[in-house]
Amino acid sequence: MLTQTKNPLNERTIEIIKSTVPVLKIHGEAITTCFYQNLFRDHPELKNLFNQTHQKAGKQPRALANAVYAAAAHIDRLHEIMPAVEKIAEKHRSLQVRKEHYPIVGEYLLGAIKEVLGDAATDEILQAWEEAYGVIAQVFIQVEEKMYEAAKQQEGGWEGYRNFKVVRKQIESEEITSFYLEPVDGLAIANFKPGQYITVKAEIPGEEYTHVRQYSLSDAPLQEHYRISVKREDGNAGTDAGKVSSWLHHHLKEGDILPLTAPAGDFHLDMKSDKPLVLLSGGVGLTPLMSMMKTVHIRQPERQVFFIHAARSGAVHGLKEEMRLPDINTAIVYETPSEEDRTTQAFDHEGYIDLPYLKSLVPKDAEFYFCGPTGFMKAMYQSLKEWEVPAGQIHYEFFGPAGSLDQKSN
Repeated sequence: MLTQTKNPLNERTIEIIKSTVPVLKIHGEAITTCFYQNLFRDHPELKNLFNQTHQKAGKQPRALANAVYAAAAHIDRLHEIMPAVEKIAEKHRSLQVRKEHYPIVGEYLLGAIKEVLGDAATDEILQAWEEAYGVIAQVFIQVEEKMYEAAKQQEGGWEGYRNFKVVRKQIESEEITSFYLEPVDGLAIANFKPGQYITVKAEIPGEEYTHVRQYSLSDAPLQEHYRISVKREDGNAGTDAGKVSSWLHHHLKEGDILPLTAPAGDFHLDMKSDKPLVLLSGGVGLTPLMSMMKTVHIRQPERQVFFIHAARSGAVHGLKEEMRLPDINTAIVYETPSEEDRTTQAFDHEGYIDLPYLKSLVPKDAEFYFCGPTGFMKAMYQSLKEWEVPAGQIHYEFFGPAGSLDQKSN
């Protein structure tokens, strides 16, 4: 593990890497897009490790470009990016990225730098990046090996994929269905932190490659089952968008088997805090927050909890009955409530969650957790920043590769 006082790279290598930072800012996404195209062309078996929808939408290349840029900018103080390394390593562990993959990645990353930058990528620059990549890769490998070992050695833990049976399939709304999963071997299952996810390997008949997807656990931990609540995404024909969620909804039956990796994720509830807890969700973003709410209700019954959820209408609002627990301050916001929603008084506010509405419901000195579509998350983030909520009290989760909540970002 790198420390603040030791860097294995020499000063000349560091100088060269830092000189490439402006170039990476401009060409980083072109480099990582080229990298993935060439990697999958020559090693199609690695498609089993990556969500191809995120690839085609540009999310994964963009996330990798940001990571490469950050590594270059901090090459003389790599200890400062350890939180980001650990966040990425959580994803890698859940996807079963192994140390033998890193040399392949390094080869194709250097090749993409050369291909995109052409003559500007001199031998000296490529040599410096080869050295730097070796150091950065070793940091990831060390962090991930510890995570693999911890996942295996914990009570109920396991290594790799473990088969789970669908013991219950529950329709929650027009778009969301819950799947209750128990291990085929009948042994104990690993505990998890509320907010974490599991990785599902979907082996869809007729598909050349398996598909991996990560779904937040939507129930409290310390039970005999895991529960995921999945929104059906209706993608375009001929693409991977919605392929797995549609298969889960339409074809996976009670009694069928799903391979899972052990729970993972750095977005989870801080049980050490006793500040009021504010949970803000949009659409299926309620799933990790549902686990948080249930856990606090059981383990911190004295803690003040506010759960504010936004959905288009009651027809697509999943898990709605579970949200209104005793002693939980719940508010439901529908953008376009139906007549039935109005008749049954199924919601508390029409429109959107904005800052004035937040201020009317929750205290400022609280821990804020939010999750949902990117537009929703940007709105929540900007509202909390405008309210001057301390950054250390703002927590959020992206579904898919990490992005930016800055209003100027795409």
